[in-house]
Amino acid sequence: MTYDSLEQFLREGQSHLLKGPVALVFVEDDVEVASTLHHHLTLGFTSVIAFMPGAFALPAELEQSCVRVDMETPRGATMLETVNAVSAAAPGIWLYYCFNAEYLFFPFCETRSIAEMLAFHTEERRDAMLTYVIDLYAENLSKNPNAVTLDAPLLDRSGYYALARPDPDNHNHPKERQLDFFGGLRWRFEEHIPAHKRKIDRISIFRSAPDVILNEDFTFSDPEYNTYACPWHNNLTAAVVSFRTAKALKSNPGSTFAITDFSWHNSVPFEWHSRQLLDLGLMEPGQWF
Repeated sequence: MTYDSLEQFLREGQSHLLKGPVALVFVEDDVEVASTLHHHLTLGFTSVIAFMPGAFALPAELEQSCVRVDMETPRGATMLETVNAVSAAAPGIWLYYCFNAEYLFFPFCETRSIAEMLAFHTEERRDAMLTYVIDLYAENLSKNPNAVTLDAPLLDRSGYYALARPDPDNHNHPKERQLDFFGGLRWRFEEHIPAHKRKIDRISIFRSAPDVILNEDFTFSDPEYNTYACPWHNNLTAAVVSFRTAKALKSNPGSTFAITDFSWHNSVPFEWHSRQLLDLGLMEPGQWF
């Protein structure tokens, strides 16, 4: 199913928003679009909706299994407005958002569906889930000049850290159960990354609710949505493994010639398995075993 605009989708595509979880995929360029959509289909989302420029093509099988919404600039303010508009049109369902060349992993996702995971998360009275955006990158940038390869990507096994998130409305005291997380390429190549874009935490999974708005820094207007756990114990977290930062660093004229290699002594091959991310401490199973 294809819609010519967001307005048409919201007017005529309500059937795709009747039941969650729903994945919203924003296609910024033509890199790994099909693999991104296929990955999220296999996780068990009820609907996978691709917001993408009309010039981009999809394989026939994905045209049948995904919803396509034509959108010329699915990034920045347009992306935020779209997430908030879909959220307002579909109150009470679980939504997830990401960009192309990003892949969601959650604990035990090889044998359990996204719906099973969110059913447990709901029972724990949680309305949002913290995800860490973990950078992937190619080892050989001569062979893969856009830094993207699905065959043998690398990730950082260490170098991640968290800082207290100050509350400007409370004399900059730390916010309760909120932290700012850093690491990966945004940390190692921070001289090429604006300070306000260096965090790797993202509230990627949330249950839509009236007047709860996604902010520019991928937090929400409701402070409880931005917490990593409930007050009484640790909760599930997930990871979004992403080539997005590597792509940007190699496509930006200000950084592409300064970076000849993303690899360092803490680079390891990514195994495309949730077990590796759990072992590295890059997501948390909470009480879900």
